[in-house]
Amino acid sequence: MRVLLVLTMLATAALGQSTREMNDLNWMEFRELVPGKIQTVLLPVGTVEAHGVINNGADNTAPLALARAMAPKLNALVAPLMPYGVTGSLDGYAGTFQLSEAAYRAVMADILTGLARAGFRNIIIVNGHGGPQTAILNETAEKVGREQRARMLVTNWWAICSDVTLKVFGEDGGHAGWNETAFIQAIDRKLVHPERFTKELEMARPAQGTWFAFPFPAPVILYQPGQGSNRFDQGKADEYFAAVVDRMTTLVRGTVER
Repeated sequence: MRVLLVLTMLATAALGQSTREMNDLNWMEFRELVPGKIQTVLLPVGTVEAHGVINNGADNTAPLALARAMAPKLNALVAPLMPYGVTGSLDGYAGTFQLSEAAYRAVMADILTGLARAGFRNIIIVNGHGGPQTAILNETAEKVGREQRARMLVTNWWAICSDVTLKVFGEDGGHAGWNETAFIQAIDRKLVHPERFTKELEMARPAQGTWFAFPFPAPVILYQPGQGSNRFDQGKADEYFAAVVDRMTTLVRGTVER
């Protein structure tokens, strides 16, 4: 992560700016950059919900770190994080937060419209949370993209990088499983608490149409039975983070170029 930080700082300095964070730019700096020098923005979105032995905000931590790592590679700015979302069946766990679908649609439509009106032509949503939130983002991005004549891309990093998960770990992952926990471990190991881990926290995701429970009986939801259990390997975590950044950057760059 230190090497990545240094490279990010060098790329940002080459642009003639001290930061790629929209939140930290003043209006004069922004006007000088967008759209004349920068036409792409990365919008990290997530939610706050139970994630086993990693932070409740893991779905925010992951896309924000991804956006920051990708921004200099894509000549992009990073929009402020949208930290609340449509959580789903885990909102019975302590500290989990949920927006209504109607509220989320309205807020996301306004955010995307604002980014387009600010001058961005390529608006990339770096999503950290699945479930119904993904469908809402897809529909909202298409609607706003048509209205504002802006290009939209919604990305779900864990799904895009499922083959990366198999390559690095040799098995499938899960919600708060080895892959997602490793990703957070690579970003900030203080957010991971291996001493609190027990197998009782894990359960395989039921086959579609078989059964449903609210709240889901475990905060770690494995995609495949017997795969993705947490092992807390720092070397694998760092390897996985780098591979995910590369895969995501390649996808976004290729889509924008087309």
